[in-house]
Amino acid sequence: MAQGASPRLKRSVRWYANQDWFFALALALFVAVVVWFGRAILDFFQPSAKTLTAPALVGQTLDDAMRSADAVKLRAVVMSRQPSDRYPKDLVMRQDPAAGTQVREGRQLSLVVSSGVLIFSMPDLRYDTMREVNLDLSHNKLMLGKVRSIDSDEVPANRVVSQDPPPLSSVRLGTTVNVTLSKGGLARIRLPNFVGLTVDEARDAARRQKIHVGQVVWTPFGRWGPPRGTIVRQNPSAGATIDASDAVSWQVSAGPRETGYLVRQVHATATVPEDENAAGKAPVVRIEVRDETGTWTVYNAFAQPKQRLDFNLTVIGTAELDMYVNNELLDSTRLGVEPPVQEKQLLGPAPPSAPKPHTVR
Repeated sequence: MAQGASPRLKRSVRWYANQDWFFALALALFVAVVVWFGRAILDFFQPSAKTLTAPALVGQTLDDAMRSADAVKLRAVVMSRQPSDRYPKDLVMRQDPAAGTQVREGRQLSLVVSSGVLIFSMPDLRYDTMREVNLDLSHNKLMLGKVRSIDSDEVPANRVVSQDPPPLSSVRLGTTVNVTLSKGGLARIRLPNFVGLTVDEARDAARRQKIHVGQVVWTPFGRWGPPRGTIVRQNPSAGATIDASDAVSWQVSAGPRETGYLVRQVHATATVPEDENAAGKAPVVRIEVRDETGTWTVYNAFAQPKQRLDFNLTVIGTAELDMYVNNELLDSTRLGVEPPVQEKQLLGPAPPSAPKPHTVR
């Protein structure tokens, strides 16, 4: 150290010389400067990653989109598949980044691919309330359209009479559904007295007055009961006032020679046939049962070809099951046969002590 250096400077130099951390820090700073300078030189002589323009992949098939991305050294990845009524299945619907965006070589392109049109059968809304309609439409992702009301003797008030599209027709997500609600019958009906009439006479009278017939119960009253087919009791009773959509039930005498009918529990099946002339439209299928209580309907709605319909039925006496497709009888199946009536049974007059016919309550 120079002779003229002050004692204070000498002490400072000796202090730094004795500090090991100072040299380590200085060495690290030197290395960092060298690395930064070397990287700057490298970047100057070697250009950065190439900038590319993202190709337009929307509308291409997935395979073509993959090849197009690979040709410009980009990486296409399917992020999701979604139904679409605009893009057929396996076509690219969206991409990110969008076509024309400047991206670096090797960048990922995220694709959304169409899974095709989602088509399903329209649910049957008939006889549903508006609350049930809204729940069904929301569950199937359908939209409620126009709602109008009409008078109806068939459907109770505030329930669906008809719908557009009809039940079981093919619909897509977001389809608008229009419904028609019932205002109820045009007027209330005062019931006449059906007791004492035959079943045929009572049915004709009910048809003329637009009265719906409900359950018909055939009851054996023994050897001295009323003649077969005579109405013994009605519910509601004569003079009662009912809505036009309500029904009246009858208890009918099975006849003096009848002591009872065979009651059968039957599991019946029916398969909807195919119709080459239907042009893809779902047919209207009606299944009716005819037994000793009369004729009653167990199914009346649209159905798909080859659809299998299953029913658990309770039939009385001789019974048959009829299938109608578009109001044309296609098939009739015998469900059971009642044993023959004892035609030679001698009835004779009723004894004075014979009990009078009574109704089952």
